[in-house]
Amino acid sequence: MLSTWELILQQTVNGLISGSFYALVALGYSMVYGIIKLLNFAHGDIYMTGAFVCLAVFGAICGTLGGWMGLAVAILVAMIIAAALGWVVQRAAYRPLLGAPRLSLLITAIGVSLVIYNAVMLITKSRPQFFESGLDATAGISLGNVKIAYLKLVLLAIAAVAMVALTLFVNRTRMGRAMRAISMDQDTCRLMGVNVNQIIGMTFMIGSALAAVAGGMACVQYSTVVYSMGYLVGIKAFTAAVLGGIGSIPGAMLGGLLLGLLEAYGTQVPFIGSQWKDVFAFGLLILILVVRPNGLLGKTQVERM
Repeated sequence: MLSTWELILQQTVNGLISGSFYALVALGYSMVYGIIKLLNFAHGDIYMTGAFVCLAVFGAICGTLGGWMGLAVAILVAMIIAAALGWVVQRAAYRPLLGAPRLSLLITAIGVSLVIYNAVMLITKSRPQFFESGLDATAGISLGNVKIAYLKLVLLAIAAVAMVALTLFVNRTRMGRAMRAISMDQDTCRLMGVNVNQIIGMTFMIGSALAAVAGGMACVQYSTVVYSMGYLVGIKAFTAAVLGGIGSIPGAMLGGLLLGLLEAYGTQVPFIGSQWKDVFAFGLLILILVVRPNGLLGKTQVERM
């Protein structure tokens, strides 16, 4: 029987794991929305595609390159494929509509989501796939009656490195400054010689690559990959992005981690089980939209006519 503090520690680790998935996917939502004000509802399906690619690549190379090295290669390949898919989606579906009303972009995003969803469903014949990493999931650190697996700590470290790398990229590099400038005024950036379309394409690629990292982590954490897995994670990542402040990169990270922790702690409320965790997530979304529509770190934006 776990004591109160041991239970809090265990649920904190569980919440940070699931929250890191939400945060990595939410970053893609926030980056794209911050630049072109598009809610890219196909982003959850790119996360799902990244998971399938990771599974397929790891299965192909595990005979010669298994363990952590094989997993690292599989996630890297998944990032490349997902980044390419993100670029194709924005080039074929979104770029021609950048000057169109936002409703047209939103409907297109839903259409792209359905295309990817059904394509993967046909390829996999609707069958769940199982991921066998061969890694020891029992080894870990013991703190009293709580055992924290090294595998979970590595997953948290991967998510933290990805988030820190993105923050440094956006704040310290020339392309990152261009992204921030385009989010403020695209027309002025064009007049100053910035290739706006190229920067938008790069934004989609980076967001998609981060979603693939989350997909690869999900393979290890849950050991099952199914074509419908992107829907719920995508909606929760959107909730995390709204919670933190849609368009804010630090907000997406904060929102994802808070949402994961809320779900983990909420399942321990008396008379409420794990089947209610989605209620906590979407109840929080409604509450935030009512009380603070701009999110925790979001800023009020004034539309110029």
